[in-house]
Amino acid sequence: MSSATTFYDFKPLDKTGKELPLSTYAGKVVLVVNTASKCGFTPQFAGLEKLYKDITEKHGDKFVIIGFPCNQFGGQDPGSDEEIQSFCQLNYGVSFPVLHKIDVNGDNADPVYQWLKEEKPGLLGLKRIKWNFEKFLIGKDGKVKERWASTTKPESLEKAILEELAK
Repeated sequence: MSSATTFYDFKPLDKTGKELPLSTYAGKVVLVVNTASKCGFTPQFAGLEKLYKDITEKHGDKFVIIGFPCNQFGGQDPGSDEEIQSFCQLNYGVSFPVLHKIDVNGDNADPVYQWLKEEKPGLLGLKRIKWNFEKFLIGKDGKVKERWASTTKPESLEKAILEELAK
């Protein structure tokens, strides 16, 4: 992890369990979200999908949202990767990538999340994810630009995303 300098240096697993080099997204603005299917914030999938569609309609493939399912908060994403994909598609029409389920905190935290938390600690410098649907904005340069709490609604992020796209 210590050798990583940008978001694009990581290779988490995709929904089928294969490595996905995040370098695939180099030069794009990326919104990273730790998701869950059975959480009070789960309806944010609808807002995320609308945000994704609205921005990609105007800016093409220069923007992407990547969901990282996580079951660490109240066991709110207990399903298999296949069940999670099905849930996101059937209930919210999610068309952005939702990857392999990971841990975002603790000894087994995925390296991309270890890096995100180091780059942009939360309130009071805390380096942990507090709950599902925390959001990180990655600029075209692969650096973390912003971090938002679970309570931040996806629609309120459009201005910050558009500003990054304009850079």
